[in-house]
Amino acid sequence: MFEQFSGGYYLGRMYVEPYDGDRPAMQREQHEWVNRRYYASGEGVERLDTPLVMKLGSRHLAVHGEAGLPEGTLALPIDWVEGEERDIPDLREVLLAKADRAVQLLRMGTPVGI
Repeated sequence: MFEQFSGGYYLGRMYVEPYDGDRPAMQREQHEWVNRRYYASGEGVERLDTPLVMKLGSRHLAVHGEAGLPEGTLALPIDWVEGEERDIPDLREVLLAKADRAVQLLRMGTPVGI
């Protein structure tokens, strides 16, 4: 789903579409899989519901897992999406912050939708 991009990010492509929620989200099972694959250390019991930090355009987003969303979709609150983007999903490049970068951004309070 994501591939090496830089020292701080992985690159992926997701459909971006509006939804009625109040924070950025993706399908819960996929969110847990990405969390396990890219953020978990493999040591001890780890939370798989920690927000994923993604960068879309110039904005960092704290992405949560939600039931009922299509796989491969980054759902944004409808009031965050403008114009024609509200009508159809749009396949976009999305950066996933690597675990250490995500922790740094979350500590700084940078991502929106925490």
